[in-house]
Amino acid sequence: MKNRLSHRLQNISYSQTLAMSSKARELKNKGYDIINLSLGEPNFYPPDFVLDAAKKAIDEGYHYYTPVSGYLELRETICKKFFRDNGLKYLPYQIVVSTGGKQSIMNVLLSLLNRNDEVIIPAPYWVSYYQMVKLCEASPVIIPTTMETNFKIHPKQLEEAITHQTKLFIFSTPCNPTGSVYSYEELKSLAEIFKKYPKIIILSDEIYEHICYEEKHTSIAIFPDIHNQVITLNGLSKAFSMTGWRIGYIGAPEWIAKSCDKIQGQITSCANSIAQRAAISALQASPMEIEYMINEFKKRRDLVLEMIKEINGFQISKPHGAFYVFPNVSDLFGKKFDGRVIQNSDDLSDFLLEKAQVATVSGSAFGDKDGLRISYASTENKIIEALTRIKKTLM
Repeated sequence: MKNRLSHRLQNISYSQTLAMSSKARELKNKGYDIINLSLGEPNFYPPDFVLDAAKKAIDEGYHYYTPVSGYLELRETICKKFFRDNGLKYLPYQIVVSTGGKQSIMNVLLSLLNRNDEVIIPAPYWVSYYQMVKLCEASPVIIPTTMETNFKIHPKQLEEAITHQTKLFIFSTPCNPTGSVYSYEELKSLAEIFKKYPKIIILSDEIYEHICYEEKHTSIAIFPDIHNQVITLNGLSKAFSMTGWRIGYIGAPEWIAKSCDKIQGQITSCANSIAQRAAISALQASPMEIEYMINEFKKRRDLVLEMIKEINGFQISKPHGAFYVFPNVSDLFGKKFDGRVIQNSDDLSDFLLEKAQVATVSGSAFGDKDGLRISYASTENKIIEALTRIKKTLM
């Protein structure tokens, strides 16, 4: 039956984060005491004012199709949010609201990419960037980074990766999976390269923008010379703990926004109407309203950093944003535990699920075979128990 599937489908892999979470869920349903640290899903409920806005929207009858790009009031609110939080000026016709950040990204890629176009992606990268590019029959060009550079690229690396076929650059700051955050000066240096190549579009994934610990988030679109090259991506899943509500959005040059509206109109039409009304309330609120979540994530990060120091074979750098750690675990490769030789990070992730009953995600899913992604979006008690199990399993 496989040969009856499209070559596009055969060219991509399943999401390893979702696959690991599914495997963990199946084991849990069978009675195993699984702690799932594989998904980037905050354990908080959305803020009460967001829940109240959704209930009000139901009572007021917001049950029907909305404009494809979202309610005008929501797009106006997003424009105000971009200016308030990021110093970016967008108009409502430059905003497209989608069914989650994933659809926002796919809209952009389908709008821009042709076969054999090149897309530059720093690694480690969010798991779906690579597969989405392949689905569009374009070519991912990976720039590797290391723990020594805090998993960030240098301008020289960027320029060396650019060819006449380069169409797009995709990155996230704060980064999933490493938690690295590009500073203003680092982004300015990258912008100096991009302004020499005005045909290259930059897709800046900023969904973790509020989850920064040591420094304030900077949007690369803030630099005037490249503003019209940048698509700024954001959403409500992470900072507002609204993962299942599925609201993502972009601010983009008008021609790109119109193209995304066209694509979306043929695929899903509008995002959920009730979730859109709740999103208005969320984005109108001051970021201070969610500071309690950020403070808790920082506390968990510091706990994880302390506990991981005691785990055999884990080398780690300090993440400055998001809610993941990405230790290098290559020191464990070739070693035997409980009669099993760990060959790579895929082996290690499977072993930890089987023996420690802790779900993590192999670094190979993120373009770094030496890493392992651990989410600390769970509760403190579960994090302590999970890391204690991992430590004992690898002794």
